[in-house]
Amino acid sequence: MDLVREDETLDDLQLNGINIIQKKKAFRFGIDAVLLANYANVKNNHTVIDLCTGTGIVPFIIAGKTKAKKVLGIEIQDEFVEMAHRSVEINNLQDRVDFMCADLKDTAVLKKLERADVVTVNPPYKLMNAGIKNATDKLTIARHEVLCNLENVIAASRILLKDNGRLYMVHRPERLADIFCLMRKYKIEPKRVQFVHPSAKKAPNIVLVEGQRDGGSFLKFEEPLYVYDDKGCYTKEIDEIYGRG
Repeated sequence: MDLVREDETLDDLQLNGINIIQKKKAFRFGIDAVLLANYANVKNNHTVIDLCTGTGIVPFIIAGKTKAKKVLGIEIQDEFVEMAHRSVEINNLQDRVDFMCADLKDTAVLKKLERADVVTVNPPYKLMNAGIKNATDKLTIARHEVLCNLENVIAASRILLKDNGRLYMVHRPERLADIFCLMRKYKIEPKRVQFVHPSAKKAPNIVLVEGQRDGGSFLKFEEPLYVYDDKGCYTKEIDEIYGRG
């Protein structure tokens, strides 16, 4: 069977020979997912669950960059899960990376899973009614809170994390108050925050947040990350994250 179809591309992540299948003209991963996978502190033999995994970019980067024991991606759209499974086969990562089609609001399913050391999530950013044209469109589902919202994501993380396990999330800065309130509601204490700016002269448009299940109260703000320098080139920090440094 041909693992890559005519309407798809096989993209080299430049990371230990790992490749990922994506649609040519549909949802493709962006810098948010790459930043999230790099931000997550995954130690040797950790188990990781990635929510809203899409075609699996975060699990594949984590598998390539770390010695995680097992990485499981959970995605509600079965077409993405099927693509991710083919990417697993191409990369011969069957012993470390897996995907399942499930609704993260289905607590019965989540409670059957082994608890994880780390949960990562790149959730839909846009509120339910923010300019939705077609609520069944795959891009809409990936970008808008149609099938899950921020509270659903954090509630699921509470169930999936081991005691003192860590949640890593990428989102938009304007949702930070919501993120903090909901994390505390579900007893996941915000521990670390990093703002990502397009450049030094622009306001942040991405925020990375780390929370700890039943953690103590202490919040650290890290140095901001800038994507482009004054000349419009990627900064040294971004090049290092992409493995070009």
